[in-house]
Amino acid sequence: MEQKTIGFVPTMGYLHEGHTRLMEESKKYADILIVSIFVNPLQFGPNEDFDRYPRDEQRDQAIAEKHEVDYLFIPTVKEMYSGKEIVTINVKDRTDVLCGKSRPNHFDGVATVLTKLFHLTQADFAFFGLKDAQQVAIVKGLIDDFNFSVKLIAVATVREDDGLAKSSRNIYLTKNERHEAAFLSKALLEGQKLMIDGEKNPDMIIEKVKKYIVEHTNGTIDYVDLLSFPTLSTVEVIDQPIIIAIAVQFKKARLIDNIIMNTDGTVPHEVV
Repeated sequence: MEQKTIGFVPTMGYLHEGHTRLMEESKKYADILIVSIFVNPLQFGPNEDFDRYPRDEQRDQAIAEKHEVDYLFIPTVKEMYSGKEIVTINVKDRTDVLCGKSRPNHFDGVATVLTKLFHLTQADFAFFGLKDAQQVAIVKGLIDDFNFSVKLIAVATVREDDGLAKSSRNIYLTKNERHEAAFLSKALLEGQKLMIDGEKNPDMIIEKVKKYIVEHTNGTIDYVDLLSFPTLSTVEVIDQPIIIAIAVQFKKARLIDNIIMNTDGTVPHEVV
């Protein structure tokens, strides 16, 4: 009997083009496509948007059917977490920067649910979008440290025509905020231009990106940072692949974006 390969796309639902791009990528690698939809309570903090996170199971099922998903897995919280856990997962590295800095235990929740999902699906390939590059870096560490047989495939961020990264949270933006949000990706391109021109000082690039965001939006900057990738360590001079990552809080939506580059400002073909 021919052994078929399994591709796995984990999501929290409210599917958009970013998710369907992952599904399309899976079909290039694997024979069978599994998509999971699970809004994981362990990765939400007490003041975050777990209860109002957008959900539309019927819509998601229609999208999955349209994209020829073989198995759509939509477990309940009780099915995923049946009681008081005996073993917990604590991510010790790559978490105290970027989103992890202001979201303690968030990536513990991500690592916990993915450990379960990797075991349940027995996938050969798992597909993650680079919009959340910190998550990609941590998943890479999880797979390596726990010797999962699954191969991580990181897929480029899917964007709107004006450059805004696709996100389920974009629906929370007002009309004016939606216009301003397009400048986030443009701010990253300003940082890229500096690197292409030969700038090696991270502080200079960070300040340029911050200035651009302040001048073009009314959002509150959570962070703008430049780190090594995928190790997410501080760099004093750019002499290795890096990520410029940003998070900006609008009234009801916190948006993240990033760009990963080689030392000369070019975007690498593969990042993990």
